[in-house]
Amino acid sequence: MRYSLAVTPALSLLFTLAKAQTPAYLGALLLEPGLNNGKCLTAASNTDGAIVTIQACAGTTAQQWTFTAGSVKIFGSKCLDVPSGSTTNGNKLQIWTCGANNANQQFYYTGDKHLSWTNHGKCLDLAGGSVADGNRPQIWDCSSSNANQIWNTGYSANALPDKTENGQSGTNACGTTSSQSSKCQTAWINSADDFCLWAPPSLGNIGDTERDEVAWCTKSGRGTRTIPNGALKGAHFVKTPDYVQITGVGDFTKINIRGGDSGGELDPHGADGNGNPVGGLVFGNTFGSAQQYHEWTSFISDTEFCFRACIGPNAARNCQHIYDVMGCSWNMPANYDAGNYENCDADDDLPMGVYGTSTWHQGVSPTPTAHPAAKSSNCVAIASPTVGAPKRRRWDGGFEQYARAPEVTPAPTSRPY
Repeated sequence: MRYSLAVTPALSLLFTLAKAQTPAYLGALLLEPGLNNGKCLTAASNTDGAIVTIQACAGTTAQQWTFTAGSVKIFGSKCLDVPSGSTTNGNKLQIWTCGANNANQQFYYTGDKHLSWTNHGKCLDLAGGSVADGNRPQIWDCSSSNANQIWNTGYSANALPDKTENGQSGTNACGTTSSQSSKCQTAWINSADDFCLWAPPSLGNIGDTERDEVAWCTKSGRGTRTIPNGALKGAHFVKTPDYVQITGVGDFTKINIRGGDSGGELDPHGADGNGNPVGGLVFGNTFGSAQQYHEWTSFISDTEFCFRACIGPNAARNCQHIYDVMGCSWNMPANYDAGNYENCDADDDLPMGVYGTSTWHQGVSPTPTAHPAAKSSNCVAIASPTVGAPKRRRWDGGFEQYARAPEVTPAPTSRPY
């Protein structure tokens, strides 16, 4: 059902005066409605007047959009275009040959993930909130509370560039060869025996290395570092309607976290919008093949970790990242028992910091207690994950086994003082 909130003069002014900007991500991007990150904005053809719809993401050239010079380009020379420059709500978009200073083609990406038509107070809107293939996005009065106007930007897992953000120290084009010196910053979360953690590339504290963390994974074959056998002491995976989450304990001095470090929080935003780590991407297969999670939050110390990745209209709320000193048990109440490894279904936890109609802000006294963990079900115990034979990664994040003897991954050579 369409949101029908009236736009106040103050809200209209807010959008009109918003500083023009582009997404933090670099290069050609997928544009995915916040209601379903398995769908992508798609041009019907490379001709003037071709309609724009949403379709299942396939990473084709018809879904690769580039933000440049205040416009949103596709096929190199075509631009997202408002037909006839009509400001009527419901006007469906098209593509047209890019023209210098063509007001019908001027858009900017806002800090709250709206694609706004410059100087018009109108935003790209998912008509009727429908995520059905073939739905034609339209322009509509901008509203910060309209979930139909949230558009995530991202990449196909099988076509990642070397770097995705300015200032990135590692890479996202990780290949398939695992290495304990890898600088891969692409992580996956699929199950209690198939997940990655963010940790330092060399010995250090999380607070000092947060912008440079690399992916350490339970599976070889993704071009990442692998978590040494014996480092994990327990891992508990839950799938809810709106997120996946992995929690557990271990000896994470074996993945370069200095002994005694109480850890820190990592997320795709950071203080400057580029994320911690800068360029860190997260993918998974739970809600669709190789889907990118645009909202995620993670804590890790030398002995404990938690990692949640969210989808849907409440993704930012369920993966809140402002409680960065509160740690795992407060942000993600869950099973942290050692000696157990399991995959479960679960209900959503209550959002971090929200208590009825009130929202608590970090630093305000008194500090409220953590919410209880949501009910879980269908739990299946599994064996402790170990790094086995090298595997070839398919584009969708799955694996094909090589016929080689199992390998044992050594711990990093640098050790805590």
